[in-house]
Amino acid sequence: MEATCDTCHRPTVACVCDRITKFQTTRRILILQHPQEKDAILGTAQILVASLPKAEIVIGLSWRNLGHALRTEAADPRRWAVLFPDRDAPANQVRTRAGETVDPASLQGIIVIDGTWSKAKTLWWRNPWLNKLNRLNLEPSKPSIYGSLRAEPRRAFVSTLESVTAALTLCGEPPEIEAGLARVFRTLVQRVRDAKLVPARRAPPGSRARGFPPPGRRR
Repeated sequence: MEATCDTCHRPTVACVCDRITKFQTTRRILILQHPQEKDAILGTAQILVASLPKAEIVIGLSWRNLGHALRTEAADPRRWAVLFPDRDAPANQVRTRAGETVDPASLQGIIVIDGTWSKAKTLWWRNPWLNKLNRLNLEPSKPSIYGSLRAEPRRAFVSTLESVTAALTLCGEPPEIEAGLARVFRTLVQRVRDAKLVPARRAPPGSRARGFPPPGRRR
């Protein structure tokens, strides 16, 4: 039986706990994780939580509202934004449901959905309160570090870690956070590749077609 890390629960050959560095952020990060994603070898949500003291994972399929997900009613939904694509919104902006622009620096927290794209859409539709929040629409500046290990429907689809760190930078958090977590993610991908834990996948036909950017591939 393959040995696993007691902390991250990955096979020890793919563990990156030795590379984790703590980064303090002003904003909270709430990761809504699909139940089937918690043990993903290439999952990045665990790296975020290990690295960012103000990040937390909540596993489930539905929550009544933001307060229910956070387990506190003190949070002001008007000061939070959810990472989710919007065909009609400009990239790298935060907008209200009515289409008004919100200063990213004013946000107190960011919500991200963690799962494959199909599972992310499931959580989106099961939680209609998310659609009432401010929405942060990102357009990644480069392809995901996943590379050939993760065949994506669109070139712009990236990991949970990459989308969250890009959002933090947009909100005014130190860019060193995005750079530092990218290094840990690259180490994870390299160790998984070296151990041949996940075979490289060929991109499906049309997967490189341009389209609206997602909140990131939720792993």
